Amino acid sequence: MSKSHDILCIGSVLWDVIGRAPVHMRQGSDVAGRITRLPGGVAMNIAMTLARFGLKASLLTAIGRDTQGDELIQACEELGMDTTHVYRSEDLPTDRYMAVEGANGLIAAIADAHSLEAAGSKILRALNDGTLGSDDAPYEGFIALDGNLTQRLLEKIAVSPAFAKADLRVAPASPGKAERLLPFLVHDRATLYVNLEEAGLLCQKEFTSSEEAAKGLLDRGARRALVTDGGNSASDATPDGIITQIPPSVMVTRVTGAGDTFMAAHIASENDGANREDSLNRALRAAATYVSGGSPK
Repeated sequence: MSKSHDILCIGSVLWDVIGRAPVHMRQGSDVAGRITRLPGGVAMNIAMTLARFGLKASLLTAIGRDTQGDELIQACEELGMDTTHVYRSEDLPTDRYMAVEGANGLIAAIADAHSLEAAGSKILRALNDGTLGSDDAPYEGFIALDGNLTQRLLEKIAVSPAFAKADLRVAPASPGKAERLLPFLVHDRATLYVNLEEAGLLCQKEFTSSEEAAKGLLDRGARRALVTDGGNSASDATPDGIITQIPPSVMVTRVTGAGDTFMAAHIASENDGANREDSLNRALRAAATYVSGGSPK
């Protein structure tokens, strides 16, 4: 069983196509701005931030054997990711994400992760065939898991013996996919990373603060939950208590990937042995640096 990495990142790795304008926008706005194409996806965003903190991620995902897929694999490797175990499909195209952002935040986004969904359990082969783990020899260490996987596959992962010894860090890809994480709400090895809206969807209740939402998730059976609420607050809840902090105030220049940056920075901090207070603080500072246009460190 080989392990030449610090963490597994399982989920979406795709091309982000993002249009950004420096003005406030609304439905129907037609303004000048910049359009970029960058490696993205929740698993990829987490892996990239982890790399900035000196941790190497191995990706478990699906990427097509098309031109865009070849370019994406090359980009991943240049950014320090291990792509050895990526499932390369002959007949599925490389996934994409498209978003429009204005000075007032995210206006709209569409995530096309259909190839990842269609690949299903094929992306987990290395965790089942003994390469990285198996039912008899479960993978030990951090696993970052995102909600772009299908509900059925997430349910299988939640009860799979191959994941029984992993430190699972789980995040929805978006509020629209938050309820896919229900199998991990009562999981004894999972830590949930959600925003205020996603917490409300998981609890079927409206919350007004990150602290209230974090407590709500604990009440529903969560082992541990981290809840963010933009620039307002963030809370880390365990049965030992709830810690709440306010993020640094910064000028927001981008929002796509902020939650993934927060999660990755928090994992990196705990990997370094930091306590809960320091880990939350480091994650908030990293996310603030990211949304202001800088590179988290």
